[in-house]
Amino acid sequence: MWNDRIEQTEELRRRHYLGGGQARIDRQHAKGKLTALERIQYLLDKDSFHPTGSLHATREDSASLLKETFLGDGVITGWGTIHGRKVCVASEDFTVIGGTLGEVHAEKICRIQDLAYDMRVPMILLNDSGGARIEEGILSLSGYGGIFQRHVKASGVIPQIAAILGPCSGGASYSPALCDFVFMVKDLSKMCLTGPAVVESVLGIKTTLDELGGSEVHGKKSGVAHVVCEDEKTCLDEIRMLLTYLPQNCSKEAKAELDALHQPPRETNGWLAGMFHRTEQTRTPVRFEELVPDNSRRAYDVHAVIDNLLLNDSFYEIFREFAPNAVTGFGVMDHHVIGIVANQPMYLGGAIDYDAADKMARFIRFCDCFRIPILTLVDVPAFFPGPQQEQNGIIRHGAKILYAFSEATVPKVTLIMRKAYGGAFIAMNCKMMSADVVYAWPIAEIAVMGAEGAVRIIDRHRIEQAEDSQKEYEVCKRAYEEKFSNPFIAARKGYVDEVLLPEETTARLTETFRFLADKYEEETSPAVRKHGNMPL
Repeated sequence: MWNDRIEQTEELRRRHYLGGGQARIDRQHAKGKLTALERIQYLLDKDSFHPTGSLHATREDSASLLKETFLGDGVITGWGTIHGRKVCVASEDFTVIGGTLGEVHAEKICRIQDLAYDMRVPMILLNDSGGARIEEGILSLSGYGGIFQRHVKASGVIPQIAAILGPCSGGASYSPALCDFVFMVKDLSKMCLTGPAVVESVLGIKTTLDELGGSEVHGKKSGVAHVVCEDEKTCLDEIRMLLTYLPQNCSKEAKAELDALHQPPRETNGWLAGMFHRTEQTRTPVRFEELVPDNSRRAYDVHAVIDNLLLNDSFYEIFREFAPNAVTGFGVMDHHVIGIVANQPMYLGGAIDYDAADKMARFIRFCDCFRIPILTLVDVPAFFPGPQQEQNGIIRHGAKILYAFSEATVPKVTLIMRKAYGGAFIAMNCKMMSADVVYAWPIAEIAVMGAEGAVRIIDRHRIEQAEDSQKEYEVCKRAYEEKFSNPFIAARKGYVDEVLLPEETTARLTETFRFLADKYEEETSPAVRKHGNMPL
């Protein structure tokens, strides 16, 4: 009896992991794709995966239409560890009915979501699905509703990460969209609500799946994808890397996973070897005066400033190609994780457009959810002007940054590096927007607008009447800079806490975050209000 049942159990497990059969697995591999189980085995620590629901089977009425029953119903769920930390995972199996979601498929995902929420551990979804299973109709659609509701319930409580490793169409797209981070793979990931055939039939427009929802679209234009990777294994490696910056849940502190990152990399993860060495600042610091020109018309790459501030090579950028005029990401300072929000003078001069506003606001709110302190690096000339910006709601989008910074209760430190003009200065976490500490470099220009534009308004008549208008313009410009456009006036009025010398910056920021680590977070009573109404 024992032997028979053991053999039966082993056979059922084998059938579950074989998915749609060897022929379909071979087709999956031929496309350069891993199977659902291979993805889990690669993502998690070795031998740490514990499956759940392996013997759950396709609904009988659905199976009769499909003429076949599949154990697991097209998704592998369970728990394991990454760098020794507990996580829950759901990996869709495209070899089983195209990874489509039916009732049992949805139930399995909902149950592992519930477990992740109850255990307060990160939830990771590996998406590879054709969407709702047509044969199951309303059961399939209601299954998505259950998944979405659990995403919302867990939002801000546990980190939720989705990887698009194949098609992700229709309602299936909203599960990743409700997650904190979405990863995509070049030439492999496809994510859209309606496919090319529907678009052509409804609108008469011929298009392709890549044009609708490829990684290029979502990584650079729509902002749906936070990270775009070259291949599947790199994508899974990146998820492992991201988790080293995140806490297990909203009640835990985000600490740099130093021990995890100093373990020898997995054999298949050789590209990560030597990438992080955070126990010391091993890089030779570069003088900030060499990185940031004092001529405000000259561009520079803010990544160089960020790298110079952080422990060696610890910056992990989010939204790397979307809205490049803003930079967001995580880094390690004093062996603790911080979030960084910065203007990027290399693009649009660092001005804030509607995409950059969304990008920054989203990141700020994530950091606040998970108690991650925020460093804001300011070099901003304005909100980007023009009819397109106004018509696309730059006022509404810009208000999201104001709301996000004002609402955030985590430690917030601002460094004004160079330009800080007008409403954009306010949006980049100024003192009156509840920044805990505001610093500025001596070359900082804090004013309603730049001197070039200001004097042409204020001293226009004087310049036009002068014998040498260019000379008079230069005189007026210098006078404006001396009177209005420098950090010392703001410091006298208390809007800048301290003007820092460049060589003091890293140590001062480190000590400031150390001091603010025990900042008290006052919570709003539900009797006062349920929640605010963010300008979404």
